[in-house]
Amino acid sequence: MQLNRLVQFHKAMGDATRLKIIAILANGPKHGQALAGILGLTPPTITHHLSKLKEVNLVRQEREKNTIYYFLQSKVIENYANDIGKLINAEEENKVKQLTGDQLKIVQNYLTSEGKLKTIPSQRKRKLMVLCYIAKDFEAGKKYTEKEVNEAITKYHEDYATLRREMIVNAIMYRENSIYELNPKELWAKIEE
Repeated sequence: MQLNRLVQFHKAMGDATRLKIIAILANGPKHGQALAGILGLTPPTITHHLSKLKEVNLVRQEREKNTIYYFLQSKVIENYANDIGKLINAEEENKVKQLTGDQLKIVQNYLTSEGKLKTIPSQRKRKLMVLCYIAKDFEAGKKYTEKEVNEAITKYHEDYATLRREMIVNAIMYRENSIYELNPKELWAKIEE
C-alpha cells in the first residue's frame, strides 16, 4: 500500500458528482453524453470528473466505433477499501513496529544499564532496530515539535540530530515545517532478516 495513492483516491472520491458517476457506472457502462444527460451536467464537466476518476484507476474507457464507454473498476474500489482497513488495523495492533525477541536482544547490547545508547550502530540493520526501539516513545497520529523530538531522543543519546535525521531518512518519521509525526509502519524502512 502506498499512502500517497490512498490519499489521491480519497481526494478523487471527495466530490458528490464523482460519487454519483460511480453509482451510475456500478449499474453498467455508460458513455459521456449519457452521463451528462442523467446528471444534468455539460459534457465538459463530465469529462473533467471522469479524468479525475481515471487518474486513480477507478474508471476505464473502451472505444466502440465513435463512442467511448466508461466502465467502473469495482475491484480497484475494493482494493482501496482493503488498504484503509490494513492501515487502521496496523495502527490499532501496535503503536510502533515491534521488534522480535532476537532483535530486542541486539538493541539491548547497545544500551547501558540506564537505557542510554553506548553508540549509534554503524550497520544499517542494527541501526534500524535501534530506531524502531526509540520510536516506541512516539504516539502514532500525534504531531511533535522539533524540540519535543530532540528531548525524546536525548534520553537515548546526546547526538539527537543524527538520530532524528535517520528517523526521517528511514521513513519512520515524517517532517513538514519542523513538525514531526510517525509514519504508518508500512512505510518504515524494512529490517532485513
